[in-house]
Amino acid sequence: MTRSTRQRERERESQTETDQEEDEIHDCPECGSDNLVKDADRGELICDDCGLVVEEGNIDPGPEWRAFNHQERQQKSRVGAPTTQTMHDKGLTTTIDWKDKDAYGRSISSKKRSQMHRLRKWQERIRTKDAGERNLQFALSEIDRMASALGVPRSVREVASVIYRRALDDDLIRGRSIEGVATAALYAACRKEGIPRSLEEISDVSRVERKEIGRTYRYISQELGLEMEPVDPKKYVPRFCSELQLSEEVQTKANEIIEETAEQGLLSGKSPTGYAAAAIYAASLLCNEKKTQREVADVAQVTEVTIRNRYQEQIEAMGIHG
Repeated sequence: MTRSTRQRERERESQTETDQEEDEIHDCPECGSDNLVKDADRGELICDDCGLVVEEGNIDPGPEWRAFNHQERQQKSRVGAPTTQTMHDKGLTTTIDWKDKDAYGRSISSKKRSQMHRLRKWQERIRTKDAGERNLQFALSEIDRMASALGVPRSVREVASVIYRRALDDDLIRGRSIEGVATAALYAACRKEGIPRSLEEISDVSRVERKEIGRTYRYISQELGLEMEPVDPKKYVPRFCSELQLSEEVQTKANEIIEETAEQGLLSGKSPTGYAAAAIYAASLLCNEKKTQREVADVAQVTEVTIRNRYQEQIEAMGIHG
């Protein structure tokens, strides 16, 4: 009994010493700075202020090989692609390549080719075990298709897939079309990632009407508690100016108009696309790079009447006449 008690006391003391050592590593013993930098190549912990090597001989958790470019990393890597939410199985199932070649790159015989064709077909079939997984696969492929058409980055696709999966888990898809919920998830992801796309742009690449997208978006946003900030019109300016082939000067001026007029409360209750389009139209006139209202309206997918109304409000707020 005494021996076990002593043993526990020794273990407690050693644990306390280890904890103290770990706490000491947070600060440099020489200058007291907490600005410590890890040098992975040398396995050292170095103070960035005085240069003292605080710790050495650290274990490197990375691979044992070295690579100096992307091609070498691809050749030496022995792991597969990272998991992704954009695939129904998160990318963890086996994929049989469509190339009819063996491990050495040689073409296989016709008998083996027909066998691989059958295996490939059955592999595709067994990847989805029930109707639920097939529907999820279809929805995620729709998100991928629309995201490609819109030209948004992969991070938006990942967020859209997560939102759709959350809606599926909360049984929000019942009574609604798969395409509608998938499109609404993509629209929400674009807003969350700060790469806004208007409902008109989303509906152009979707198989669902604009009204249904907006209704479904509001529903899943409320049910899932997605905290969406109002879209900043300035985020539309670079893309619209690029499509209209306007200079950097016009882009800067349009941002100034939006900032100055928004401070006066003109933005409240207005469409951000129409507001950005009117600012670009006003900036193009001020910078002598005139574009017609029809040209700006076509790019922003708003009406000329909207641009005229927002334009009048903006120039009056800025005190510009004529």
